[in-house]
Amino acid sequence: MDTYLNRNFADGQEELPSTLLAFDELQSRSLSLSVRATALVFEDPVSRRLLEQIERIAPSDATVLIIGETGTGKELVARHIHALSKRSNNVFGALNCAALSENLIESELFGHEKGSFTGALTNKEGWFETANKGSLFLDEVGDLPFAMQAKLLRVLQEREVVKVGSRQAVPVDVRIIAATNVNLEEAVAASHFRADLYYRFNVATIQLSPLRERPRDILPLARHFLKIYGDRLGYSEIKLSPATELALLNYDWPGNIRELENAVHRALLVCPGNRLRPEDFKLSGVRSGDHLPSVSTASLESALQRLCEQAPPKLFEILEETMIRVAFEFCEKNQVQTARMLDISRNVLRHKLSFYGMLPNTTKKVPEIFNDVEA
Repeated sequence: MDTYLNRNFADGQEELPSTLLAFDELQSRSLSLSVRATALVFEDPVSRRLLEQIERIAPSDATVLIIGETGTGKELVARHIHALSKRSNNVFGALNCAALSENLIESELFGHEKGSFTGALTNKEGWFETANKGSLFLDEVGDLPFAMQAKLLRVLQEREVVKVGSRQAVPVDVRIIAATNVNLEEAVAASHFRADLYYRFNVATIQLSPLRERPRDILPLARHFLKIYGDRLGYSEIKLSPATELALLNYDWPGNIRELENAVHRALLVCPGNRLRPEDFKLSGVRSGDHLPSVSTASLESALQRLCEQAPPKLFEILEETMIRVAFEFCEKNQVQTARMLDISRNVLRHKLSFYGMLPNTTKKVPEIFNDVEA
């Protein structure tokens, strides 16, 4: 099993996501690959569909292409695919194709013989041999030099490698998981990427949505990073204020999960109390209320349809009371923030809170019209 990944199930714990993939902190420091996202949760419906797709693809030996913006968690997905595969007890190799010079990448992938070039003092296995019987993750594969693409294609076709400076082919059995933030179809059209190699990679494709398109993942991730960095700094009982949660949800997160992690870490360092405020994050370009993340109207309409079928008495009152109670509790019973969230005046809100018995020393009142009906 891949020890870099932990999958946690925390049902009933409000502060933790129910499904979390995260790097073990100590082990992740030893990775040669530049990790851009250290945690991934599956709370948003978009992410839950992604998890289902991963679990379908993982048991096979199919080549996988993961497409997504920087910081969306492509390596975490690759490692989870490996962890769920029949190769999980063998090596998971990871190589960032964009981080190596054109002169080194062939040696890194295929290995070299002693004396094959200046500095080759010993024989060296490449990543294909090292990951034999396991999985090899090629990150930023869209940045591979064109000449190297032809050599990689041959390895995928023949299932054997030839080290630099050698004429002897070495058979390898490796599952390839590639990732890119480049549109490979456009790269093929522009003659920057080989079409035949693209077809080899494009057997099973996983599209990772940016964080702004899976808003229900934002707060679970923020709380996860809050706990990690809070523990590291020796802080306890640090929480996000309701206003801060709204600010995090209304931000586009162009840097995705990695940006969110850095933002939480930075906010903890400057926060004067035990509750993170919006100003601690210094987020630029926060969306206005007119551009809030869209609510799933289909699921809302479905729930209302079921309620209408049951035809309970005082249906509108039930809906209004539920909406006000949920908003009031979400805002930790702050009337100003609740009124702002519901876009009503504080006086109207206070009247509703009193009517529904949500203020101290008040009990729910029944309107005269309902008294008449019940009489």
